[in-house]
Amino acid sequence: MHVLLVEDDEPVAQSLRRGLIRYGFEVDWVSTGAAALAHSEPYDVVLLDLGLPDTDGLDVCRALRRRGDVPIIVISARSDETDRVVGLELGADDYVSKPFGVREVIARIRAVMRRMQPRTSSQNGPDRYGTRLTVDRKAGRVHLDGQEVSLAPKEYDLLAFLTEEPGALMSREQIMEAVWDANWFGPTKTLDVHVAALRRKLNGAITIEAVRGVGFRLEIVKDGDGGNGAS
Repeated sequence: MHVLLVEDDEPVAQSLRRGLIRYGFEVDWVSTGAAALAHSEPYDVVLLDLGLPDTDGLDVCRALRRRGDVPIIVISARSDETDRVVGLELGADDYVSKPFGVREVIARIRAVMRRMQPRTSSQNGPDRYGTRLTVDRKAGRVHLDGQEVSLAPKEYDLLAFLTEEPGALMSREQIMEAVWDANWFGPTKTLDVHVAALRRKLNGAITIEAVRGVGFRLEIVKDGDGGNGAS
């Protein structure tokens, strides 16, 4: 996923950029509103500071929104409710107040991208992963080799989340926030139980690798690869 980071504070920008790259994001960093508006390379989401040296970030937000539907997440030290409301009314999809952690920003990015999916997903039917697995997000149904797979609600939510970016490493915190709730205080062992269920039910079509101390990575099994999905 390609991020356009618009931030004039170099230490903040470099720290955020390093963190995003560590989680597999590509990041283009610019430090002014003019540079953001002149940026010609494609990107999937904008992280936009409001306190820019050459123009108000709200004006940049307005201009970017006029150009299209690319998600815009405001990152700013301005925590005043008026700024938040104005930013959202001008077209921002979310607002993160400084100081923030990289994982919080990543969780917001993924949440915004999920909300954007109806605007950008194909209208031609279910999403296909390899030759065996399809996920119909509109109907909330999963098919393996043409046969519907019975998944519990959270099993489906977990699969839908992990298949948004096959190959991406998702932290346990990201997954719990996305699939369960940002305020979940129960044991994260429930995540391991649901991962095991998906491995069993979709054996041979996906693998879900456990990365110790971090989280999980879903991969689509290619024809001839085999694999049992365990890790």
